[in-house]
Amino acid sequence: MEQYLNLISVPAIAAVVYWVINIIKHAVGENEKFKRCIPLIATALGIVCGIICFYALPSIIPAPNIVVAIVIGGASGLTATGTNQIIKQLGKKDGKDDGKTDN
Repeated sequence: MEQYLNLISVPAIAAVVYWVINIIKHAVGENEKFKRCIPLIATALGIVCGIICFYALPSIIPAPNIVVAIVIGGASGLTATGTNQIIKQLGKKDGKDDGKTDN
């Protein structure tokens, strides 16, 4: 059972960070400064989640020490940013490319 909990920690952190970023994005509106900082904010949120999991739920995160928990959390936060971009790119229309890049 514990092996399965270790497998779910990265997607769980990524999902939490993804939804927190979306909630913040809707709260601040179309703020361009926020959009440029999304990867950094997602990484920081992932690190915080990794630290919380390490201390509060040590069986759920596969980290022998706090440094590994920080790395796993940060990588999970960046995974949330990548997931957002995959969903955004898959949702685009095929023939509609106006040369603009969306972040």
